[in-house]
Amino acid sequence: MAKSGEKHDHGEHDDAAAEGHGAHDPFDAGHLIGHVKDATYFEVPRMLSGGTGKLVIPQIRNSLEPIATISVGFKPVDDMIEPFEGKITKFMVLEVVAATLVAFVFIRLAGQMKGGERPRGRVWNLLEALLVFIRDEVARPCIGEHEAKKFLPLIWTIFFFVLGCNLLGLVPWLGSPTGALATTGTLALITFLCVIGAGMAKMGPVGFWFAQVPSMELPLPLAIVLKPMIFAIEVMGLFIKHFVLAMRLLANMTAGHLVLAVLLAFIAASWQSMAVWGVAPASILGATAFSMLELFVAFLQAYIFAFLTALFIGMAVHPH
Repeated sequence: MAKSGEKHDHGEHDDAAAEGHGAHDPFDAGHLIGHVKDATYFEVPRMLSGGTGKLVIPQIRNSLEPIATISVGFKPVDDMIEPFEGKITKFMVLEVVAATLVAFVFIRLAGQMKGGERPRGRVWNLLEALLVFIRDEVARPCIGEHEAKKFLPLIWTIFFFVLGCNLLGLVPWLGSPTGALATTGTLALITFLCVIGAGMAKMGPVGFWFAQVPSMELPLPLAIVLKPMIFAIEVMGLFIKHFVLAMRLLANMTAGHLVLAVLLAFIAASWQSMAVWGVAPASILGATAFSMLELFVAFLQAYIFAFLTALFIGMAVHPH
């Protein structure tokens, strides 16, 4: 993704291209990624934005200079890490929207259940069915009957927050916050800290780390050589598992939205020719069909993230 200066250049390039009526290449990688990555504005129809096509989010800090730049030394990952600029972006706004909707819906549902009222209607019964499914088919099998009670609120929250962020990406002119490494990385970090905390609470700060090495009957000279190596591999694996947890969700959501952008780019590419009358219906039908697949993926990825969270917690409290 573009860095700070490139981000603004990209926006200016889009404006110039818009004025030039198709002067840009709709299949340009930077142009396509610009539609699915985070930004300080929402892309909306021109009639709703005074002809600019952008609904700019008010900012507290207007400086273009980044506060800090993060680099891990691996270019594909570095390209996905935006510099820290202290700005309010559309993904931040959508995360607040998703969290607010989850809180509103389930606080109300909890109030009904606490008062002894039976959930009525398709929506309430669907939500209760999802809650029961996550409890009985995810938390309890992965963590255990008794320990699951402590971690169930976390797993429920992660599932519905990720689901809400994924579904917002299917709403026109919005976006999916789970298509940003900052979001998926933070969720994975929460899971990582919970895994470490749960393991240390169960076995003690020292016992948890010693438990990373499985019990093996080895001669002392061999144990001195092998056990530190196994410990290093297990600890490294602990970090890698959570990094992959973040990247899996990011890759799936970003790839899906890029495919949708490519399908619609065919319309822009053929806009000034007669071929648009054949290309446009095919692109719209293809995008509609793929959106149905994205709807399934939104639920699937939320389930996978919640399942792996529960699985990692279970592995921490029940080592080897």
